[in-house]
Amino acid sequence: MHTLDLKNKGYRTDLIIDELARENNKNLTPKILDKSKNITVEEVIIDKSNKQDWNKKEGTYKTISFLDITDKDNFKEVEKIAIKTFKNMLEELKIEPDAKVLVIGLGNESSTPDALGPKTINHVLVTRHLFSLGEVEEGYRNVASFKPSVTGVTGIETKDLIEGIKEKIKPDLLIVIDALASSSIDRLNKTIQITSAGISPGSGVGNNRLEISKDTLNIPVIAIGVPTVVDGATIVENTLQLLLKKISFQVDNKDNEKLKLIPSINQNYLEHTKELSKDQKEDLLGMVGLLDEQELRSLILEVLLPVNYNMMVTPKEIDYLIDKLSLLLGNMINKSLHAHFNPTN
Repeated sequence: MHTLDLKNKGYRTDLIIDELARENNKNLTPKILDKSKNITVEEVIIDKSNKQDWNKKEGTYKTISFLDITDKDNFKEVEKIAIKTFKNMLEELKIEPDAKVLVIGLGNESSTPDALGPKTINHVLVTRHLFSLGEVEEGYRNVASFKPSVTGVTGIETKDLIEGIKEKIKPDLLIVIDALASSSIDRLNKTIQITSAGISPGSGVGNNRLEISKDTLNIPVIAIGVPTVVDGATIVENTLQLLLKKISFQVDNKDNEKLKLIPSINQNYLEHTKELSKDQKEDLLGMVGLLDEQELRSLILEVLLPVNYNMMVTPKEIDYLIDKLSLLLGNMINKSLHAHFNPTN
């Protein structure tokens, strides 16, 4: 039997919740902060007691998972929960009402999947210039923003640009927005991660830049991200797992007369939890059916990497989704930082 080399076959993900889903044997369960039919908010805290088990920095990770933001009602529902979650993070970090804030939009505005950060900045209400002119109405905080672009465009490390501005304007808090990568197609454009641990730009796509965090900048950093891309291996792996789930659903419902009236293409099998037996998996996929999740992904990477086919992929409607997500994040930041903010201002 072929021996799989699992070395350096890591998952491309920036999400703590992805890692928890894969490593369910480890003693760390997300705390549910909020839950409704369409939205779930989970919290994970990485500290000295569990840091050695996870490839993540110490800090609080809040994950908002939702089904849809493409219609007005869903958008408002997610926005409301996002504002509540972000305000809680500010309180936990003890950010004072008069604290000065610098908001950074990471990414390349010319590349749609990577444009979340810069496009969010377009919606952020900046007030620092008004404070320098005189008194500002009560209920508004001193906020500045910046789009540093990417190192491949500027030739300058993003962290160095941010550090230079930080030394000049001396903010009390840094908020960083960036597009992320996920190892689950379920989470693509349907997850917001808010963390106090900072961020390493490009880490999810194997292009690590200098870390942006409290450790490197000496001020609190809140990183906000949404996964907008997955790699080809993730799509293949997830598709095979869905295939097994679909067949298990059909096997268990072969005598369901009501289900026979519904076309197979319209049958929702995602909530089905019963798995096929090992023998059934082997009958369907041969030896591939017997591989566990990590072995399956490693095999797929062994196929794709030598021929450069492990591409980063984004949905066809990404332009529309980035517009909606950037507006949502902009509103979340504005309504969390400015007590009297309203969109007409």
